[in-house]
Amino acid sequence: MEMKSEKKSVAALIEENKRKSKYKQGLVEKSVPLFLLVMAVISVLTTIGIVITLLVETITFFERVHLIDFFTGKEWFPFFEADPQYGIAPLISGTLLVAVIAMVVAVPIGLATAIFLSEYASDKTRRILKPILEVLAGIPTIVYGFFALTFVTPVLQKIVPDLNFFNALSPGIVVGIMIIPMIASLSEDAMSAVPRSMREGALALGSTKLEVSLKVVLPAALSGIVAACVLGISRAIGETMIVTIAGGSMPNLTFDPTETIQTMTAYIVQVSLGDASYGSTIYYSIYAVGMALFIFTLVMNLIAQWISKRFREEY
Repeated sequence: MEMKSEKKSVAALIEENKRKSKYKQGLVEKSVPLFLLVMAVISVLTTIGIVITLLVETITFFERVHLIDFFTGKEWFPFFEADPQYGIAPLISGTLLVAVIAMVVAVPIGLATAIFLSEYASDKTRRILKPILEVLAGIPTIVYGFFALTFVTPVLQKIVPDLNFFNALSPGIVVGIMIIPMIASLSEDAMSAVPRSMREGALALGSTKLEVSLKVVLPAALSGIVAACVLGISRAIGETMIVTIAGGSMPNLTFDPTETIQTMTAYIVQVSLGDASYGSTIYYSIYAVGMALFIFTLVMNLIAQWISKRFREEY
């Protein structure tokens, strides 16, 4: 009888442990989706809060400055006491000038790097080079800014004598260097997704390695590559510290890379440092500029998503 009761107690303990384990597992299964939902809702609410803040303050700005003058004006002199000018064209031209220079630098180097890593490098070489390349993405942008100001600009002034100390060329080049890892990594991922059979078929028909890379793999991965480039442009448009330090603070409506410029992000930094009192028109102008910048980056991201879906190849 004692042995029987002991067996019963052991069996009861096992059953009890099973019930506890099932209870804990069920609790985890129920709580994890709830936690993930809360995190998703927080992200959405944060985005909505940012947009509402921008809209409210931007509307206040446009109650003082006419919308047409803001978008068609060719002069940006908000600090003039007598006749302040709020034409955003000089800030947009400076931003686009830096972004174009950055893409001229980043796209060829990034694509060449991606082709090498995807088609030519061995697994060992890829494991070594890719982390080294991605170290560039981890360098603080303020370090890039001082690198542009103290190293790149003096070197460029020896090549281009008329180059101003603050200019668009130097920060444009450095921004391009900064976004190389983004373009190279995303493009390499897109190329690696192309099936091996397509490469082998082209090689079997007598194509060289270079022909396979440029005429087979590159077109097949075009959607991912274009999306990577568009995201790179979006990143260049939103860059702050590099253009603030090396580009200057003189808004000029020019497309001459040797001239001093000011970008939208650089202006926001300038005013945020305390150059304008709270509630003034200059203070509200940073929200209007921020809204314009937000629209620029949003459009770029939407274009990248559309291109990725429109030209995606499924194998």
